[in-house]
Amino acid sequence: MPLEIQIEKGADGPAAGTVTIKLTGSLDTATAPELERQMVSCLAGRVNHLVFDLAGLKFVSSAGLRLFQVARKQMVARGGGQASFINMQPQVEEVFTIIQSLPGIGVFKDLEALDRYLATRPSPNVWPGTQK
Repeated sequence: MPLEIQIEKGADGPAAGTVTIKLTGSLDTATAPELERQMVSCLAGRVNHLVFDLAGLKFVSSAGLRLFQVARKQMVARGGGQASFINMQPQVEEVFTIIQSLPGIGVFKDLEALDRYLATRPSPNVWPGTQK
């Protein structure tokens, strides 16, 4: 099954610095390289929060999980960034339940739950390489 990738960048206000990656289909060994290429491109900019919307994701393999972990590490390296996951289908949620031991991954029921959480988080300080 192919993978469809849609990337939305937050504009101004609370969504500034947020990139949402919507995945539809199957994230496996065959499709992971394309997601990795697109992630590298979108993470080259000023991103402090990466949201994976998994409403349309039907399957995720270890190759996909590796990419999620890479994204999380990159966000943490930015000094307070975060990777979050929303709208999981039951079969994908089961995989995440198994790997909940991965520190630093935020899993939320939906966008509203994520927004409530983000409203309570302090903003990241300053982008690496920039001044206050």
